[in-house]
Amino acid sequence: MTSLRKLGSSDLEVFPLALGGNVFGWTADEDQSFAVLDAYTAAGGNFVDTADVYSAWVEGNQGGESETVLGKWLRARGNRADVVVATKVSQHPEFQGLSAANIKAAADASLRRLGTDYIDLYYTHYDRPDVPVDEIIGALDELVKAGKVRHIAASNISAERLRASLEFSDREGLARYVALQPHYNLVSRDTYEGELQDLAERTGLAAVPYYALASGFLTGKYRPGTTVDSARAGGAAKHLETERGRRVLDALDEVAGAHDVPVATVALAWLAAQPTVAAPIASARTVEQLPALLGVGELTLSDAEVERLTEASA
Repeated sequence: MTSLRKLGSSDLEVFPLALGGNVFGWTADEDQSFAVLDAYTAAGGNFVDTADVYSAWVEGNQGGESETVLGKWLRARGNRADVVVATKVSQHPEFQGLSAANIKAAADASLRRLGTDYIDLYYTHYDRPDVPVDEIIGALDELVKAGKVRHIAASNISAERLRASLEFSDREGLARYVALQPHYNLVSRDTYEGELQDLAERTGLAAVPYYALASGFLTGKYRPGTTVDSARAGGAAKHLETERGRRVLDALDEVAGAHDVPVATVALAWLAAQPTVAAPIASARTVEQLPALLGVGELTLSDAEVERLTEASA
């Protein structure tokens, strides 16, 4: 059985792969989403990541579709207490920004869609530097005190703003971020490595990286001369045009071959081996896509293999 990982300084213990909910109600309909969630939890998974804005970008959608599907599944399965639910605020078309009033209104809307009275992990989705950190933290702290949110976290935030937020929480004795959701993977290392990663390590924050598979590029299905039928094919294929992308694929093929596992499993295992990373996020439209993701819980790379991948992606 895959062992759970402690999420930063919180009391949350999570499976080493967070299941991305961005596809629920978008490229995966309700039945497919239920099947993926069932298979993920049957394998020991307990950490589902969504956001109030998923999937407002689809014609005919308003935002909140993913939370609604997840909420229906939680009710149908009666397993709310067994699942760590993470969602986010700031991007929903009707709940834009991080003013105190908006954070509280958006949280209530998320709770309604999720059909629950608490959110385990509530992220600021995109930081709004025009809003003072004391207003943001103050509003989040009220949600924690009201029992609507168990723990708070930040996504897409600068090291400077993160530091200011943590210092304010510590100074005022208010709820404090326990996790960080950065854009981080083998072909996109610059946004997280360095100042942000150092700060997370120093302050005990867990990283839960998104785009862990670079929109599917790190699954290995994008190769020169191949066409992939996916809503994200353009974003993934661009990495093939870079020398770095091709070097990373070669190194992934080599390590995956040595372990007889899918390329995606190795890409996730490299992330899981990085300082601060608790659980990379990856999504699956179908049950068939899940085993390659879940394998991260069973695969431990040697120091030499981690180094080989790190050098290839430099």
